[in-house]
Amino acid sequence: MQEHLADIVEPLMKWFETNKRELPWRADRQPYHIWISEIMLQQTRIEAVKKYYEKFMKELPDVESLSLISEEKLLKLWEGLGYYSRAKNLKKAAEMIMQEYDGAFPDSYEQLLKLPGIGEYTAGAIASICFNEKVTAVDGNVLRVISRVLGSKKNVLLPETKKAITQKLTEMIPEQSGIFNEALMELGEIICLPNGTPECQRCPIQSNCISYKEHLTAEIPVRIKKLKRKKAEKTVLLLITDDHRIAIEKRTEKGLLSGMYQLPNVDGFYTEEELPLLLQECQLTAAETSFIKNAKHTFTHIDWYMKGYLVTVREKCSRFLWVSPQELSEQYPLPTAFQTFTKNLFQSRFLGNH
Repeated sequence: MQEHLADIVEPLMKWFETNKRELPWRADRQPYHIWISEIMLQQTRIEAVKKYYEKFMKELPDVESLSLISEEKLLKLWEGLGYYSRAKNLKKAAEMIMQEYDGAFPDSYEQLLKLPGIGEYTAGAIASICFNEKVTAVDGNVLRVISRVLGSKKNVLLPETKKAITQKLTEMIPEQSGIFNEALMELGEIICLPNGTPECQRCPIQSNCISYKEHLTAEIPVRIKKLKRKKAEKTVLLLITDDHRIAIEKRTEKGLLSGMYQLPNVDGFYTEEELPLLLQECQLTAAETSFIKNAKHTFTHIDWYMKGYLVTVREKCSRFLWVSPQELSEQYPLPTAFQTFTKNLFQSRFLGNH
């Protein structure tokens, strides 16, 4: 089995040499660039990341600038990428690099693992791609590729499966470890696709793949989730004054979306008839209300089901921060879950064409 797996090295790396995509973080092998791109690429597709990466690099070109930025500005820069703890850990890690490594990026797998937000995969990617350390970088793409090559029906969501595949790859990883790891990731990104739809006819290691030979690509990899997803129902209020100020509030410093700003919201679904009582608790009076839309937003372990209302209020209250649409757009990081209710704000009949 190990010899079979070793056979993929040469054809895979030759394929990558001529087929790798031109990506902004591949222009060089600077660890800062690889680090930022890998963190952004967690839970996010490459095409979506490109514009965020370029904007991030323009604002924060190095570790020092990242270490000095305020958390609020960083979260605004990250707005739309989601999983905001990633951004917070970037700043913590940058501060650690400045303080403990005199601004020099750690150059070994073990040192990289000590940085906040860097796990085995990211440490392996940076160490191999930037410093040519012979370590693996096993993510979901790699798990899928290797499971299909081996014809393995083990659950890839189990830690022991990932550990076993990591061990197999560690035993046969070539000297050019960074190129090999990138090639595996690239294959999983553009050819060995998920959901039973790989483009096997274009695959450089088709002849080495048991799943292809035995028609198992629709069944492999096996993904069996144990956790049941939680659900939450929320009523979201887009509160606007006559002078076009919008109510927002800061979330707590712990838990989901910590430190971000949000539109006022409460648990449970409220009808339009029930809104006056809800507003009264906030010391507000509505001049006019209208239903915006129902929306759903998916987080890692919970789904939010939201009902949104647009409410013009007669006066402000001290409970909320009242900002202009421009301030909301440029200064305050608002999670995507709430942006669904603020889209096309300027076209709203409540704000006119201002």
